[in-house]
Amino acid sequence: MRFWDASALVPLLINEPATERLKGIGEDEVQMCVWWGTPLECTAALVRRERGAAITADARDYGLAALAKLSELWFVIGPDAALREAAVRAVRLHGLTAGDALQLAAALEWAGGRPAGHPLVTLDRELRAAARLEGFTLLPE
Repeated sequence: MRFWDASALVPLLINEPATERLKGIGEDEVQMCVWWGTPLECTAALVRRERGAAITADARDYGLAALAKLSELWFVIGPDAALREAAVRAVRLHGLTAGDALQLAAALEWAGGRPAGHPLVTLDRELRAAARLEGFTLLPE
């Protein structure tokens, strides 16, 4: 199992430059782990791309359908007080945005607080830097 950030999931939903590289990571995946806000983040990313004319409405709809199918398969880290406290720590320690802090906090919860050897899949530069400091194995390399 690997923890997937929304930035790495969107290229699995629509064709983007990183799609092939991320499909290679996801092909051998038995199960993905995400935080509870991932469907919202992915939906927002698809809608922003369509509004910015980076993709068509058909591509957006295809991506949303793919998201619905994918979300039936993944394991979700839900919201609770411990997750919120870990996210506040991530903001204070790493200077992350709220969304990235929640992603990192969920990944840390998934890893049982011991991120060494646990793979985190993200394309987000700030989240990658914080996850590296925490000890996660980062994908793609």
